Amino acid sequence: MMLTEPSSGALRITLAQISTQVGHCVGNADRMLGAIHRARQELQAQVIVFPELTLTGYPPEDLLLRADFLAQCEAQIQRIADAAPDMTVIFGLPERLPGGSLTNTALVLGQGRILARYAKHALPNYGVFDEKRYFTPGTDACVVTVQGVPLGITICEDIWETAPARAAAEAGARVLITLNASPYHRHKTEDRLRVVADRVRDTGCPVVYVNLVGGQDELVFDGRSFAMNQAGERLCPLPAFAEGLGWLDVTAEGQILAHGGAADWPEGEAEVYAALTMGIRDYVRKNGFQGVVLGLSGGIDSALVLTLAVDALGADQVLAVRMPSRYTSAMSLDDALTQCERLGVRCETLPIEPLFTGFTTTLHPLFQGLAADVTEENLQARIRGVLLMALSNKFGRMLLTTGNKSEMAVGYATLYGDMAGGFAPIKDVPKTLVYALARWRNAHRKTEHPPIPERVLSREPSAELRENQRDADSLPDYAVLDQIITAFVEHDQSIEDMVAAGLDEPTVRRIVRLILLNEYKRRQAPPGIRISQRAFGRDRRYPISSGFQPQ
Repeated sequence: MMLTEPSSGALRITLAQISTQVGHCVGNADRMLGAIHRARQELQAQVIVFPELTLTGYPPEDLLLRADFLAQCEAQIQRIADAAPDMTVIFGLPERLPGGSLTNTALVLGQGRILARYAKHALPNYGVFDEKRYFTPGTDACVVTVQGVPLGITICEDIWETAPARAAAEAGARVLITLNASPYHRHKTEDRLRVVADRVRDTGCPVVYVNLVGGQDELVFDGRSFAMNQAGERLCPLPAFAEGLGWLDVTAEGQILAHGGAADWPEGEAEVYAALTMGIRDYVRKNGFQGVVLGLSGGIDSALVLTLAVDALGADQVLAVRMPSRYTSAMSLDDALTQCERLGVRCETLPIEPLFTGFTTTLHPLFQGLAADVTEENLQARIRGVLLMALSNKFGRMLLTTGNKSEMAVGYATLYGDMAGGFAPIKDVPKTLVYALARWRNAHRKTEHPPIPERVLSREPSAELRENQRDADSLPDYAVLDQIITAFVEHDQSIEDMVAAGLDEPTVRRIVRLILLNEYKRRQAPPGIRISQRAFGRDRRYPISSGFQPQ
């Protein structure tokens, strides 16, 4: 970061892209104070801007219904004001109104006191957002003048609509400040830049866009804060999936004279891989686990999850377990061990054949005369789930499940078996993208041997729960399957629309039926990282009991 004296006649604004923890108001305030100190000492900042709901973390959900939680949050305001009497600090928090309702507020502190406040106008209530459950919308614009520069304040969804930014400009703002907790999904960056460019054109004002960074349960916040000048050019981009500070010098007319911060933003598989590693790291650490454990089958899904976990936490924090049965091939065992050796991961082997024999012997009086079927297949998966949960309990390690979105969509997973665990890192990653991410990881982080053996990438997928089993016995080609899932789940397309696009009607109807039938399984699945616009979980809320028949 280039360090210079503030430009003559200009105001220096620092963008403080920090990671917060939901519910930890004191810890979040500590993080703010650290950023304020750096901005003062290193950047000579006069204004510092933090993300939306900085003190509570985002989304605080029903913590907002607790008076003691709100009191903890409010107690930090004066502490921050006292720590920065020589700066203007803009940050987010929930604020109680006299009647008891809440607003999603941006406070402006300076000279040891509150200078101004702004209540968010546009409360999102779609997808992963349900702010209308908690907040009352604001109606008034907020413009605060700092050293002659009129700053208009907006919060996140406000910038996606026309009225709040225009109201601030009409009230005299020459620079728009927007505090954001905008979660990541693929292609979100392009949408943000387009929307901010629209607001710049609408108002003639540059925009300072400060976004949250970090993982919070299913959500990942990617940071990528930036400023956009009056010509629509993106300036001082901050890192993706990492904390960072940036700065810009602005005049009273809204001209950006200088700026610092020039991070490169990853795209494609690199972006998704970074989101997944951050999601794993923050979920494990924020929940106090001593590393992770996972079952390693020798297949592509567990291979990708193992590599992600090592990159997120370090090899010493990951335990891999092979659990062979009578159907497990030597190839699978060899490939799993090879991957562990290449990554430096401890690998244990717990054969399940004795346990499987014991279970089938116990069940024999009831199952006598009945042919073996999916019951015996699921029994193997459930034995493995019991063993892995025992290791999780004994050693305090989070159990990572390895199912992908394609499997979760159609129920190609065993309830209380391979679905058992604490976190599902690739739950929103379709199978075709699993392969793409694995190939990207092998190609872009050079080591003597790629972490995922080539044979894992090239062999035909199989659950190995019966003799000569192949995924293709139960499912269409994954490229076709993922196309149907994307159309039906993420875009709400009808069967008629999918068939008109060239998909086979019987195949579409079978897959759609499976998606709807397996809602009960997904309700019992662990949380996982959201990377699409419509993930199973917070985004997509379908009833389990339903008579709906798609057309």
